[in-house]
Amino acid sequence: MFSFKRQVGNQAETIALKHLCKHGLELIEQNYLTKMGEIDIIMLDKSEQTLVFVEVRYRQNTQFGSATDSINHNKQTKLIRTAQYYLQQHSKYQEFICRFDVVGIESDLKYPKINWIKDAFTL
Repeated sequence: MFSFKRQVGNQAETIALKHLCKHGLELIEQNYLTKMGEIDIIMLDKSEQTLVFVEVRYRQNTQFGSATDSINHNKQTKLIRTAQYYLQQHSKYQEFICRFDVVGIESDLKYPKINWIKDAFTL
């Protein structure tokens, strides 16, 4: 049985995924999990032939900073390492340009405020 936190995380990822698809990105994989870490969503931006690794963050309350503020240097490093591992395991994407996007979702999930930051940090 999922924990409440995981349920909320899944809802936030679904909202982010719908938002990104609406803007022309195509889903490759969701919840890519390794012993190094997890990538929430992996998408293809066909307009740029770019593989996009997406980190989704949700905060109901922004009293201690926005959802996107919670991506610190350690989290970025973990995401980069996991993405490098993904590319090693999926050779068909090795020649693609790669990008790290962050989708911050705030407020109530019924009426979310979505902040999509393209190319939030680099490899």
